[in-house]
Amino acid sequence: MFPFITLTDGVVTLRPFQFGDETALYQAVRESISEIEPWMSWANDKYTMETALNFVSLTRAHWSDGTLYGFAITDTKTRELVGGCSLNHIHPVYQFCNLGYWVRTSRHGEGIAGRAAKLTARFAFERVGLIRVEIVIAVGNERSKRVAEKIGAHYEGISLNRMVVGNQIHDAHMFSLVPSDFGLVPRLCVGATR
Repeated sequence: MFPFITLTDGVVTLRPFQFGDETALYQAVRESISEIEPWMSWANDKYTMETALNFVSLTRAHWSDGTLYGFAITDTKTRELVGGCSLNHIHPVYQFCNLGYWVRTSRHGEGIAGRAAKLTARFAFERVGLIRVEIVIAVGNERSKRVAEKIGAHYEGISLNRMVVGNQIHDAHMFSLVPSDFGLVPRLCVGATR
C-alpha cells in the first residue's frame, strides 16, 4: 500500500480524490460533458452524483492496492476542483502505465492539464518506480494532443485500433515520457509486483 500524497507546482495542486468531492466532481464533469464525451467512455449523459461517488470510492480503493492513482486537480489558490489526472493500466512486470487527464471546460486554456500531467508523471517515476509513462490519445482529440506536445512528451506514432470509446474504435496517437525527461535515472523494481 502506497500512502496518499499531495503534489503541487504552486499553481495546481493534485491530491487523491476524497469523500466529499462528489458534488464538485459531478459539476465539473456535467459542465464539460459535450467536450469530453467523444474521448472518454465514462463521460456521458448518464453521469450522475452516484457515478461521481462510485468513482471516488474506486480511486481510493485502487490507490491502496497500487493499481490506479487518481488525482483531483485543484486550483492551489481557490481549492476549486478543476479536473482529474490519473495513472492507470499500471503494468507490474514491464513497469509502465497510462496517464490520463481532463480539465473542466471553464478552465481550458490555462495550462492546467499540462501542469497536472507533468506532476503526475514525475510521481510515477519518483514514487511508484515506473520507467515509462504512456499518453494514448484518440486521433481527433486535438486538445489532449496539444497538451502532450506542450509538455515535451515523445511522439511515437499512431497505433491502429488502439482505443474503444463508447462503441467507437479509434486509432490513437502514442506519446511517452521517461525518467530522463525529468533529469531522473530510471530504477528497476526487479521482481516487484505492485
